[in-house]
Amino acid sequence: HSADIVHGEQHQVRERLKKNVEQMKSQDPNFRPGLVVLQVRARVYDSSLYISMKLKAAAEIGINATHLRLPRTATEDEVLHSITEVNENSAIHGLIVQLPLDSIHKIDTEKVTNAALTSINAGKLSRGDLGDCFIPCTPNGCMELIRQTGGYMAGKKTVVIGRSKIVGAPMHDLLLWNHATVTTCHSKTADLAAEVGRADILVVGLGKVEMVTGDWVKKGAVVIDCGINHILDGTRPSGKREVGDVQYSSAKEQAGFITLVPGGVEPMTEHGNSRFLESHQPGKWSITYIKLNLPVDIVSSGSCALKPIDRMARGVGLLLEEVELYGKTKAKVQLDILKRLRAQPDGKYVVVAGINPTLLGEGKSTTTIGLVQALGAHMKLTVFACFNLHLTSDIHAITAANNLVAAASDARVFHESTQIDKALYNRLVPLSGGQRMFFPIQINRLKRVCIEKTDPTTLTEEINRVAHLDMDPDSLTWHGVLDTNDRFLRKITVGQSPTEKGHTTSRWPVLALTSSLVDMRQRLAKVVATSCSGQPITTEDLGASGALTVLKRDAIKPNLMQTLEKTPVFVHAGHFANIAHGNSSILADKIALKLVGQEGFVATVAGFGMFYKLFLFYLYLTRQVTAGLPLPKEYNLELLGKGCSNMRKQVENATHFGVPVVVAVNKNKLFQVTGPDLASEAPSDFKFLYDVELPIVEKIRIIAQKLYGADNIERLPDAQHKVELDTKWVQWALGNLPICMAKTHLSLSHEADKKGVPTGFVLPIRDIRASVGAGFLYPLVGMMPTRPCCYDIDLDPETEQVNGLF
Repeated sequence: HSADIVHGEQHQVRERLKKNVEQMKSQDPNFRPGLVVLQVRARVYDSSLYISMKLKAAAEIGINATHLRLPRTATEDEVLHSITEVNENSAIHGLIVQLPLDSIHKIDTEKVTNAALTSINAGKLSRGDLGDCFIPCTPNGCMELIRQTGGYMAGKKTVVIGRSKIVGAPMHDLLLWNHATVTTCHSKTADLAAEVGRADILVVGLGKVEMVTGDWVKKGAVVIDCGINHILDGTRPSGKREVGDVQYSSAKEQAGFITLVPGGVEPMTEHGNSRFLESHQPGKWSITYIKLNLPVDIVSSGSCALKPIDRMARGVGLLLEEVELYGKTKAKVQLDILKRLRAQPDGKYVVVAGINPTLLGEGKSTTTIGLVQALGAHMKLTVFACFNLHLTSDIHAITAANNLVAAASDARVFHESTQIDKALYNRLVPLSGGQRMFFPIQINRLKRVCIEKTDPTTLTEEINRVAHLDMDPDSLTWHGVLDTNDRFLRKITVGQSPTEKGHTTSRWPVLALTSSLVDMRQRLAKVVATSCSGQPITTEDLGASGALTVLKRDAIKPNLMQTLEKTPVFVHAGHFANIAHGNSSILADKIALKLVGQEGFVATVAGFGMFYKLFLFYLYLTRQVTAGLPLPKEYNLELLGKGCSNMRKQVENATHFGVPVVVAVNKNKLFQVTGPDLASEAPSDFKFLYDVELPIVEKIRIIAQKLYGADNIERLPDAQHKVELDTKWVQWALGNLPICMAKTHLSLSHEADKKGVPTGFVLPIRDIRASVGAGFLYPLVGMMPTRPCCYDIDLDPETEQVNGLF
């Protein structure tokens, strides 16, 4: 029978959908389609059958279906709020609002329907933008049934009875844009039977019991009955029976194909598509770039309109709940995105490293921006830039965290010097409700000093080990900081008051090199000093590691921004977060690599310590000479030739790591990118420059000789002392640490005026410091430049124009 054929097609559709879901999950193991059926305490019999069918069908296909029940007292605002929450939940890809909305309060059904389907969506459907809108499930299911009958819709006379926004209106639009000749009828249509009798395809959704009879139906027509009505039936336990808008018993004798009620259209409403998954695939961006007219200066760049950052986030595949907006042009990205995309392969990683800076100041950041704009706006590739610059409240968190440890250390040294152990212990473990209890962080301290007791009142001679850290002030690696690069704070002396016990402090960065919140918590619990007997003291011992993590919980999230050509950028970390290595954060790089997809590119600035990044990822050497401005007299071919010796040395340095190298030189006064596959397709055999298990001095010597061209290294007294001290810390904290050199960026040597490829020099190591939490040692080489960049920057009070940035 024709009805049985339709049932068979419904089964085939369901099986196909099941396979589609399995295919989606194979593409993304974390993905599972989600469906919500929202009900406002509708009549139990009317809704239970329909909803149970939806939930059962969804489970068979592999869809997570949830029945969201609202009480009969739900107001219109509460219903709309529930719909908004569902729409904003990225785990939900379909919504069924069960009608009628059986509430004691008045609810505007049209407003609720618009909230679920949106008027914008209806407009797109009406004008035929079928690929850019959500197609309501019942009409979509009807279209699938019509296709499965094997007939053609093009040119066929089609009648739709009903004009509801849920079925009738979208059904009309779908049929029309599939080239059928469509007539929409309703309760006011004159001679409805005659209109129906001319229909090759009939879709009924008016809500009137068995209104269409067999004598109305054209012989061989396809009849789709969307009606759900209930009539009294004493033979049923419920006393009711479900029927459609078409009198099935008479219409089946005329129709070529006809659906049953129940069991006809309802199972088809779970017919869906994988548009959500496709639109959120890494590298499948819906982003529009623009091309700028070159050259671009600070005035013209300031007049460029920026894209709202929430649109930029959606365009690169970020979900609403993964983004925290900071105004209209900045947003923080939640780290949970790494869980969502963990099964996705990474894109291609480009580390932009420069030789000596040019007179015009075009360095690594400028090159990176030019590179990604060329790859994105001009070559239409998916590309992200990552570099470091203070934004949002990140540096405040860094400052607060540093100062917390500095204050906690100062206070602990002071209190230990002014109180006996018993009194200090009682203050560290105070009475609360008549009892003393250890805090969780103090339990960690007990374990570190091998105390198994957990009842504070049972400690006797062990009190000294808990209360007395006996910190050596000269070994402290944290000191108070401001949110500017204040050199005096590096060796500021505190404790000059007669009531203090004089000591000095220094600092320790973490944020830029952490890989997760858990990892940051562990890094923040590392060594900050040693005791007078040489034992390591951590922030955990000070009781500060948990509070440090709280202070940095938002700063750890990368900041999303954009270039002038609307290329996405992650800006993360800052001058206090990246001392010695000078890089953007590893987290920004990792998230960007997932978002761009396997064929995309992530260009990240190497920072002053370009070779530290080589220990983390792969390196491609990129260089820009100028940025579209006329060449000043200082630039000529002779000087360029001399400078190339330095470039050749940098290329040689990069090849030590076994990865391909690309040199980008400004040929025509404008930065050009040609053949990005040149590097991305080249073979790579990445290797480290040295074994991290080598002694500290040997690792420094290898870097100095192989990368800088030095004959040897010279250890000044402070450095020799630190080698011995840091070796103790390394053995306790992390085993063996890599080296990140801190020296002038103006020369391969330690002297800024030695250009090209200096030889025959001895590299002086004046000090060695440990960033234990960050995970490296950084020797200080020679003296750093003294002229601050603030000399060049000023504000025009009349125009409020910032001068001196370029």
